[in-house]
Amino acid sequence: MAETHPPYSSFKKLSSFFNGITAVSGVVLIGLGFYVKFRGAALTRVLGLSHAHLHHVGYLCLVLGCVTVLLSFTGWYGVTKENRGTLLFCSLFMIFILIMEIGVTSVVLGFLPTVQDMGLEHNVVTLRTNYKGFNEPDDYSTDWNSVMEKLKCCGVKNYTDFSGSSFEMMTGHAYPRSCCKSIQTVACDGHNVSTDIIHQEGCLPKLLEITKTQSFNLSGGSLGAAVIQA
Repeated sequence: MAETHPPYSSFKKLSSFFNGITAVSGVVLIGLGFYVKFRGAALTRVLGLSHAHLHHVGYLCLVLGCVTVLLSFTGWYGVTKENRGTLLFCSLFMIFILIMEIGVTSVVLGFLPTVQDMGLEHNVVTLRTNYKGFNEPDDYSTDWNSVMEKLKCCGVKNYTDFSGSSFEMMTGHAYPRSCCKSIQTVACDGHNVSTDIIHQEGCLPKLLEITKTQSFNLSGGSLGAAVIQA
C-alpha cells in the first residue's frame, strides 16, 4: 500500500479548500448576474443606475462566474487525480481570470462611488416625491419595496430619507413596512426606529458594500487557488 505523505495530504486539503471558495464565489457571481439581468430594471428605476451598464455587468458576471466554477472543479479534479498537466492549465487560466477580475473589480469599485456621488441627492429627492407606500400598486413603490426587502436596506442613504416625504405626509409614518426586519411584527409601526426593528442602512451604500465584498472574495479565492496549484 502506498504511503500517504502528510505534507502532500495537507496540500490537497488546502487546494480543495481554495477551489471550494472559488466555486462558491463563481456561483455567487452567476446569481448576481441573473439578478442584475432580470431585476436590472428595478435597480435602474430606484437607484438611477444606467440600464446599459447594468446589463453589461450582468453578462460579465455570468461569464466570469461560469468560467470560475468550471476552473475550480477542473482544479479539484486535477488535485484529486494528481494530474500535473490539468493543474498547470488551471493555474495559468486562473491567473488570467484573476487579472480580469482585478481589472473588473477596479472599474466597478471606481465606477460605483461616482454613481453614488452624482445621483445620490437626485435619488433622495425622487424617493421623497414618488414613493407612496408598502401596499401601493404603482411601479416605483413596488420596485422600491422589492429592493429594500431583498437588500435588507431602507431608503437611498438611510431610513431618514423618508423624513418630509410624500409618504410621511400621507401616512404619518417615518418609514414603510418594507424597511422592517420582520414585516409582521407589531413593533414595525412606522415610528420605532430601533436597529432591532428596521434596517437603518441605505440601499445605495448596501449595494456598494455587497459589490466590494464579493469582488474581494472572488479575487482572493482565485488568487489562493492559483498560488496553491502553481
